[in-house]
Amino acid sequence: MAKPNYSFEKRQRELAKKKKKEEKLKEKAERKSGAEPAPAEPDDAPPAQDVAAAPPSQG
Repeated sequence: MAKPNYSFEKRQRELAKKKKKEEKLKEKAERKSGAEPAPAEPDDAPPAQDVAAAPPSQG
């Protein structure tokens, strides 16, 4: 059995953190300049729920 490649996993985590940090800085710069990005989903909208995926309650 192959042993896990922890260095690869660590590198992937580091890249994800770096990407997230860069995105945050970019959004912060956009907010500071006054150009607000359009939100993906409005805050006042209820969260979307998949009714078909929910099992019917049996009582």
